[in-house]
Amino acid sequence: MTIVFKVSDNIKEKMIEYYQDKRKEKTPPYAIFQAVEADTVITLYESGKAMFQGISADIDANMWRDLEKHFNGIDVDTRSTEEKKEASIDKTNYYFNAIGSDEVGTGDYFLPIVVTATFITKDDLNFLEQLGVHDSKKLTDEKIKRCAPLIIKRIPYESLILSNKEYNEYHAKGYNMNKIKAIMHNKVLYKMKNKGYPYEKIIVDQFALPGVYYSYLKGLEQKVTNITFLTKAEDKNLSVACASIISRYIFLKEQKALEEKLGTPIPKGAGSTVDSAGREIVKKHGKTILNEISKISFKNTDRILN
Repeated sequence: MTIVFKVSDNIKEKMIEYYQDKRKEKTPPYAIFQAVEADTVITLYESGKAMFQGISADIDANMWRDLEKHFNGIDVDTRSTEEKKEASIDKTNYYFNAIGSDEVGTGDYFLPIVVTATFITKDDLNFLEQLGVHDSKKLTDEKIKRCAPLIIKRIPYESLILSNKEYNEYHAKGYNMNKIKAIMHNKVLYKMKNKGYPYEKIIVDQFALPGVYYSYLKGLEQKVTNITFLTKAEDKNLSVACASIISRYIFLKEQKALEEKLGTPIPKGAGSTVDSAGREIVKKHGKTILNEISKISFKNTDRILN
């Protein structure tokens, strides 16, 4: 738990005196002191900001809040940074039965694009919050591997994997990445919509303006159009967060399968480590393999081959 608030000059002086004998030897940059009180680490900065960290941070912070109110009539906010963040999230679309979709892999040279749509009800929220789903973007690969199977057991979903060979075929036809994503989102949303779940909203983590998104679907017979597009949608409705986690889980399994097939580690992304791995793969398997396992339109291809 972390609590931060600014104290008045007179309270600042009282804190300096109170923690005189509890200070740590090393002081962080721009701090007057850092002290330890039971399970709490207290840092007072030159700016007057006081930071309380630890299991009992709220107890120590509330002591100084009470003194601030008594001496200065100021009622400071001692909510934790986590609580403040939670309160700042737009909950307009949170408490709904919803179908939501999200994707992974669009920035990865060697790995496929995975898009998933899930359906959640308001009754699922507590279960998902306990798993930490509301912070889906912060979950490590190991946490994804642990919590995704639990989500899959309870939450209905549809996933679609686009291999890099298929991506290259789309790109050769003139499809850009956002059009490919829109087509994939539409497919999984259409399947979920037609399963008869009592959804109230369909939510997509926005990657294109609505008009542009729908233009990508022009000519398709089966289209989902009643969509709510939201930025940072995984915080605003957990159907999108679940979709993100399941997509990443499948993505990690695809990564492992490719590594086993090629007998070499496959890095994520499109940076210099990817170029190095690509050169080794080409040495071992020949350059034509890139057509099968990579997004050849990425600049990595030129760097690997040249």
